[in-house]
Order: sequence, then structure tokens, then C-alpha cells
Amino acid sequence: MTRAVRVVLASQALRAVGYGVTAVQLGAILRAGGLAPVEVGLVLAAIVAGSVTASLTLAQWGDRIGRRRAYAALYAALACCGVVIASGAPLWLLALVAMTGALSTEVIESGPFTTLEQVMLAGTGTHHKGIVRRFGLYNAVATVAGAAGALLGTLPPDRLVLGGVLVVIGTVGALLAFELPATVEVSAPPPGSAQGRTPAGSRPVVTRLAALFAVDSLAGGFIVQAYVAYWLGLRFGATTQIIGITFAAVGVLQTLSFLAAPIVAGRIGLLPTMVFTHIPSNLLLAAVPLVPTLPAAMGLLLARACLSQMDIPTRQAYVMALVPPGERTAAAAVTNTARYVTRPAGPALAGLLQSFGLALPFLIAGATKTGYDLALWQTFRQVRLPADREPLAERK
Repeated sequence: MTRAVRVVLASQALRAVGYGVTAVQLGAILRAGGLAPVEVGLVLAAIVAGSVTASLTLAQWGDRIGRRRAYAALYAALACCGVVIASGAPLWLLALVAMTGALSTEVIESGPFTTLEQVMLAGTGTHHKGIVRRFGLYNAVATVAGAAGALLGTLPPDRLVLGGVLVVIGTVGALLAFELPATVEVSAPPPGSAQGRTPAGSRPVVTRLAALFAVDSLAGGFIVQAYVAYWLGLRFGATTQIIGITFAAVGVLQTLSFLAAPIVAGRIGLLPTMVFTHIPSNLLLAAVPLVPTLPAAMGLLLARACLSQMDIPTRQAYVMALVPPGERTAAAAVTNTARYVTRPAGPALAGLLQSFGLALPFLIAGATKTGYDLALWQTFRQVRLPADREPLAERK
């Protein structure tokens, strides 16, 4: 394992712990600070908007600024967020620092940090079959560390503690950024070149991928874990203890699926793994509201967890393999942002649909995700990855 990979994995684990604590405590801390629901919503909206803005900024300028500098700047911004939270600063200042894109509303984020980490993992000189192994480990580390952070977040909410955690993580992360080797950077672009953007040659491919990923993410928003927990309680009277144990088991199975995905991809390829592990998981999802008992529904959710996440490391590796080295930052930023923007609409639509039938969110999510898989296969099955002909490495 190279130094770049070790540093990225350590940084991801550190940040996931912080995001786990934040996801659990931030809302309670904002409420305790006297913010009205509308004001809390504005802060959370600023966090989402910041992730989108920072990702798109990286798409345009990330490689020109330098990946290590941009990575360190994001961690410095995270430390600033911690200072603002700990000091109990006014709403406008909290919203302002949230716009940096360093915070996240999710335990596992898909914002600017992920964009940089994807391209740094992909640019370390290995064929894409090796890269997907790294992405599998990367996502497994994020899942485990995020769960640990969420457990820490069950302690009594305290803005000084949360702010202090973010300050420490931001400071250590910024120091780790400068431990990254020079090999994570791209070669300096010639004057007037479009490197660091999405040139005309790759733009159609990246646009199609982003559109498809946005559809998949929107469908996934219909069945976020918070909604599934609500539905299990409404449909079967499941207690929070049963739901918590089920979700813990789901997390373990998802972690194992991240680690298994590279093995499957090594045998059948990246795109077949993305599509043909995802379709069965979609069918299992659609079947959940059709079974008559809680144990049967839990069994289907656990079976789905064995397959549903295998497309994540393979998808990340596929995007990196599909575009030239100088365009990977832009491609990662655009495809990640497309997923991030559409996902919040899913829970709202699920809430509207349940008045017409409790099964509808599951059925629509399963059908839409299956349509995404079929469209992805039809669009890209004839596309030969450049990395199938040469190593996925940056030519110096």
C-alpha cells in the first residue's frame, strides 16, 4: 500500500468519525441554541449548497490550485466550522462557514473531500482492477468509522465537544494533506489548456454518467434509512431496538459488500458488477412492502444489503477509468455533485406518495433503480475503458 493510499484512508477514517458525531448532534445543538426550525433548515441547506458549490469549484480549478493544497484548505475550513460551532456564533456566520463545503449532513459524504480522494486514489499508478480494490477498502473504512462516530454522537449534545472534535480533525487532516506525495498531482497544464475542466472530448460521456447517477440517487432518496425506520414502525410496529439492531447488521453486511465488490469486479468487470449486482438488490427492495411479516421484511433488507453497495466502489473506479488523468477531478466533481443534488428530493416525494399507498416509495425506488441499471448497461456496454489497454496511471 503506497503512502498516498495510507494517507487518504487515514484522512477518510478521521473525517468519517467527525461526520458521524456531527450527523447525530448538530441538529440538537442548533435547537438548544434557540434556532427556530426554519433557521435550522437554512443552516442545513447551506451545508448542502456548500458541498455542491465546493465540488463544482474543484471541477473548474482543483487541479490548477493543486490537489494537496485544495485538500488542506478544505480541512482548514472544517476546523473553522468547529470554531464557529464551539463559540456559539450567530446564524449568519454559521451559514457562511457551512458554505465552504467542509461540513456534511450525512455520515458518509459525497462532497468535495470525496472528489479529491477519488482522483488521488485513482492516480497512484495501478490498473483499474487494483483501483477498485482501493475504493472497496476506502468505502469500508468510511462505513466503519462513520458508525463509530455516530455511536460517539449518542453522548449528550454539547457544542464545545462537537466544535472541539471538528477543530482537531480539521487540524490533523490539514497536516495529513501535506504528507501526500507529489504523485497525487497532475502534470502542470500547458498555458491556455482546458486541463482541470471537462473538455469537449469527455463532456458527453461525463454528462450521460452524471444524468444516470442523478436518477439513481433520486430513487435512493425514496428509501433513506430514516424513512425505512419510520415505515417499519408504521407498518409492523417495529421498536427502535429492533430497527437499530437491523440497521447495525445492515451496516456490517454493507461493509463486507464493499470488500467483496473488487473480487467480483476482477472476475466479470466493472460495468457488469455495477449493473448485475444492483438489479437483484432492486428487486429485493421492491419486495419489502409486499411481505406480510416483520421478520420477512427484515430478511429482505438484510439480503439486499449484501448486494446494494457493490456498485459504489466499482462506480467510482469506472468513472476514473473512463476519462483521461487530467480530467478526473472534473469528472468526479460533476458525477458526485449530480448525486448529491437530487437525493434530498427523494424523502419529500416518499412522504407525499405514502398517502396513496405505503408500498409506493419502495416500488417506485426499485423500478427507477432498475431502469437506471438497464439504461447504464445499454449506454456503456460497448464502451471499452482506456484503462483496459494501459495502466490507470498519470503519465509524467
